[in-house]
Amino acid sequence: MVVGELLARSEIPADAIEQLVFGQVVQMPEAPNIAREIVLGTGMNVHTDAYSVSRACATSFQAVANVAESLMAGTIRAGIAGGADSSSVLPIGVSKALARVLVDVNKARTTRQRLTLFSRLRLRDLLPVPPAVAEYSTGLRMGDTAEQMAKTYGITREQQDALAHRSHQRAAQAWAEGKLAEEVMTTYVPPYKNPFAEDNNIRGASTLADYAKLRPAFDRKHGSVTAANSTPLTDGAAAVIMMTESRAKELGLRPLGYLRSYAFTAIDVWQDMLLGPAWSTPLALERAGLTMADLTLFDMHEAFAAQTLANLQLLGSERFAREVLGRAQATGEVDDAKFNVLGGSIAYGHPFAATGARMITQTLHELRRRGGGFGLVTACAAGGLGAAMVLEAE
Repeated sequence: MVVGELLARSEIPADAIEQLVFGQVVQMPEAPNIAREIVLGTGMNVHTDAYSVSRACATSFQAVANVAESLMAGTIRAGIAGGADSSSVLPIGVSKALARVLVDVNKARTTRQRLTLFSRLRLRDLLPVPPAVAEYSTGLRMGDTAEQMAKTYGITREQQDALAHRSHQRAAQAWAEGKLAEEVMTTYVPPYKNPFAEDNNIRGASTLADYAKLRPAFDRKHGSVTAANSTPLTDGAAAVIMMTESRAKELGLRPLGYLRSYAFTAIDVWQDMLLGPAWSTPLALERAGLTMADLTLFDMHEAFAAQTLANLQLLGSERFAREVLGRAQATGEVDDAKFNVLGGSIAYGHPFAATGARMITQTLHELRRRGGGFGLVTACAAGGLGAAMVLEAE
């Protein structure tokens, strides 16, 4: 839907797109290469190159980087990058015991052999197995890591709730002022009775007192991370059209903005692994030849309020810069007036692969409303990964 709408709004000929790179974190077994299905389902040229990528929560950052590299290499002149995920329609698996029996049943020759195989199963073997929410290598859930970070960096429950409240307030205000209307499409989902024209997770009447009522979700006894100061998992898709400046001029298009630089990083997964923004931001700024002071906007993925606040703390830390990053000085304090000005993932939700493209789109539109400038978007990701991109709008 989102790519078809993007092409319709831009009025770009579908055959002008030479490559489509799309991501999906929780892949659907029936369509493992979502990128190719998008090409075939939107009436694009069947010869359009299309492949899928996955970098956890930074997946559409990766898709954008891949298309950018194809543009810089000269192998294409225009492409589409994005991501989509659905938390309401997850692929549900089966237990290993049931999977083995099903394979053996297909090989069995008689009904008696098949019944004998099924008789080996216990009741618990028949229970569905949802997708894993924990790190494969450590067994830690993302919320467990957020709790680690809250304790390591002294992030209080009150600070986390305040950030969550701020996120909902800013997002609700952005919708009320009509800032998001031109970058969001109305969708219809089964049973196709009611349209979804706006994000339905944003608390328009958010009050700080409501957040204090919730119990910790991960560390029940000593924790501070709750469902309200964490991003909810939602359904969503986002995409951007990318092309060389010369191709845009040929098509009579005015670019929404430019990609100035990007950086990806990786750290250890056992302790505080959601520090990707603190690692990738200085690299992206350095590659763009900019400093924190040069930015008009700074947008960080709010996986958890604790994770967001910890990264903000470390960006301004001289000690972290010297002892961990090996840099002479801190990346820089983030001005609150520039930070997540339209709200963040705690309010909008987190459809995994779509979040990066959503952040890029929002930031570029907001930069244009402000008369141009530089913006940085950054995200942490499972596996200790991080991503950051510097954008420019005129």
